Amino acid sequence: MINSSPAAGILDRLSKASSAEDFFSLLGVDYDPKIVNVARLHILKRMGQYFAKEQFTGAAEPEIRARCKAMLEQAYADFVASTPIDQRVFKVLKDAVADPNKPAAFVPLSELK
Repeated sequence: MINSSPAAGILDRLSKASSAEDFFSLLGVDYDPKIVNVARLHILKRMGQYFAKEQFTGAAEPEIRARCKAMLEQAYADFVASTPIDQRVFKVLKDAVADPNKPAAFVPLSELK
């Protein structure tokens, strides 16, 4: 858990979070640990994608907190409704389906040293 002053802004407190559970706790978002255990990195990556589209300049702290909470709730909902494979937030998962006719990379054992 994070040891940050309650007076610190939510963005500062989120920047010091060390786990997905910290994000959920800081923003007061309920979650199913089974879903977070499977998709924690995917949820945080998706939240980061939503976050990158936001502009907080001039926003008051309560509005920033509410918008961050909404982003986490949406990111979490994305993975409640489908799987990390379906959502493909990471490049490696996107590349796996980019060209279905492309043969899989194969390195024979004899080539490994």
